[in-house]
Amino acid sequence: MDDVDRRILAVLERDGRISNNELAARVGLSPSPCLRRVRNLEEAGVIRGYRAVVDPAAVGRGLRVFAGVRLMRHTRTEVVAFEEGVMAVPGVIACHHITGSFDYLIQVEVADLPAYEEFHANQLAALPGVATVNSFVIMKTLDLPAHRPVEP
Repeated sequence: MDDVDRRILAVLERDGRISNNELAARVGLSPSPCLRRVRNLEEAGVIRGYRAVVDPAAVGRGLRVFAGVRLMRHTRTEVVAFEEGVMAVPGVIACHHITGSFDYLIQVEVADLPAYEEFHANQLAALPGVATVNSFVIMKTLDLPAHRPVEP
């Protein structure tokens, strides 16, 4: 991957619907080589897909919560059972296996606080192997520019 590929990725991260002609102009290529590079990035798995970013509140998911989950035991069987279970729960937007005080950090989107209370009691706490759940209700999310690179 070279600097041109990195420029292509930076533009696509901000605007995945940009036309190939506009993308090529922004990164200083003609359209054919630009399209070839994009396809190579897709085939290599660097670009994993394109998606719409939906406003959760507009579709009835106005409350976002991060839930720190600690498991009772960490046997392979228990971990697999928890991971399979959490992937099947509606409202779970992302699940990260992490280090620190929790085993997993789960992002949840539901309608409101009563919906989260029901979710917590009947879905999350009922997953296999769950020992504790600590909930962090999001009050505000800052809109940062997409994937700002970290300077070395």
